[in-house]
Amino acid sequence: MAARVSLRTNLAGIQLPTPVLAASGTFGSGRELAGMVDLREVGGIVTKSVTPRPVKGMPTPRMAETPSGMLNAIGLQNPGVEAFVEKDGPFIEQAGVPVIVSIAGRSVQEFAEVAVMVSKIRGVVGIEANISCPNVERRGEVFARDPVAAADVLSTVTRMTHLPVLAKLTADVTDIVEVAQAVVRAGAHGLSLINTLLGMAIDVDAFRPRLGGVTGGLSGPAIRAVAVRCVYEVSQALPDVPIIGIGGVVDARSAVEFLLAGATAVAVGTANYFDPHATVEIARGIGEFLAAKGMSTPEDLRGRLVTPSRPQEPVYLGG
Repeated sequence: MAARVSLRTNLAGIQLPTPVLAASGTFGSGRELAGMVDLREVGGIVTKSVTPRPVKGMPTPRMAETPSGMLNAIGLQNPGVEAFVEKDGPFIEQAGVPVIVSIAGRSVQEFAEVAVMVSKIRGVVGIEANISCPNVERRGEVFARDPVAAADVLSTVTRMTHLPVLAKLTADVTDIVEVAQAVVRAGAHGLSLINTLLGMAIDVDAFRPRLGGVTGGLSGPAIRAVAVRCVYEVSQALPDVPIIGIGGVVDARSAVEFLLAGATAVAVGTANYFDPHATVEIARGIGEFLAAKGMSTPEDLRGRLVTPSRPQEPVYLGG
């Protein structure tokens, strides 16, 4: 990698050593993979979502492979915020890697409660408000499907913490730009796009769903085109808002897709399951890509997508 290339990235005031983070739910708090991966080489870690009280999660089986992707129905299983602070807090404080804590709740008040507690952990550099998880028993809890409900959560959370707050949104809406604009007006410092898409797989021999919870979140390359589209649309509407691009990042070129679409950073999820070093290798690949293009930083790629000056007329209308 050329010496002039720097991967350091400013994400809503959060200083990251590289633009490649581990997505929520794939690295735990970092402690789970610390024996396998040098966390100092990881751009950052987004923890599994934490709720006010313990959550047992969905019934088994909880994971299933699909073509070019994976379904999971974990159901926000976690020990609750008090146990998280007690058990994972000490590790986060000395981890040597930026840690963003993902928080979730069934109400605005629950989001606020968790935000206050995790903000006290030294080493936590930001909060990701998971208002879009599809793996919940009550689908009405997906705040990100309603701009007003989403804004209520973000306006409260941002008042409860001194840390930058990112809103994690879903593509399972009519207009993701409308929701993004609402949460930014409410105070969100950045956005995470996108969460998994709700999907389903069936065991045709057993005549049963392949997941215990019937439906689950689809991730992996199968959703990348949707995620890139969402990042592009939101970035066009909100060019100054930092975005983490999420959805099917498996190598440097797929990460660069998100950066060109307008993302500031990317998060790797499914790829971590078949290669725990994916975040590190993808970051190196971005550096090599930058050097080959004569660029210095990931910011040089952000939003550099070249599009036609006007939409081309479909062939069938051209006569």
